[in-house]
Amino acid sequence: MNQVQLVGRLTKDIELRDVQGAKKVGSFTLAVDRRNKEKSADFIRCKVWNVQAMVMAKHIKKGHRVGIVGRIETGQYEKDGHTVYTTEVVVDNFEFLEPKRSQPQGDGFVDVGDYSDLPF
Repeated sequence: MNQVQLVGRLTKDIELRDVQGAKKVGSFTLAVDRRNKEKSADFIRCKVWNVQAMVMAKHIKKGHRVGIVGRIETGQYEKDGHTVYTTEVVVDNFEFLEPKRSQPQGDGFVDVGDYSDLPF
């Protein structure tokens, strides 16, 4: 079984481009925190296709937290006479989790005004 689930933040906006005629592909890197005492992360290259690519590119920006489910895909190509091996996650499904907070959100309480007219 080849399935991976990741939760992380985009390191930059999704790069959307046309390939093979009408197909679209979105490329991005996901910063996934490691579970240890040190502050460290893994940077996972990801790609997403077609309608999902367009939706993600429109709504998810640098710093946004997202959950993805996909599969690992490996490949290789030649560069300057050397073989370069690649590993990336092909996104099958995703979920918006939260945008990056740009300013403090307060204490979560809303002032509803005077309570003197309540029946109890």
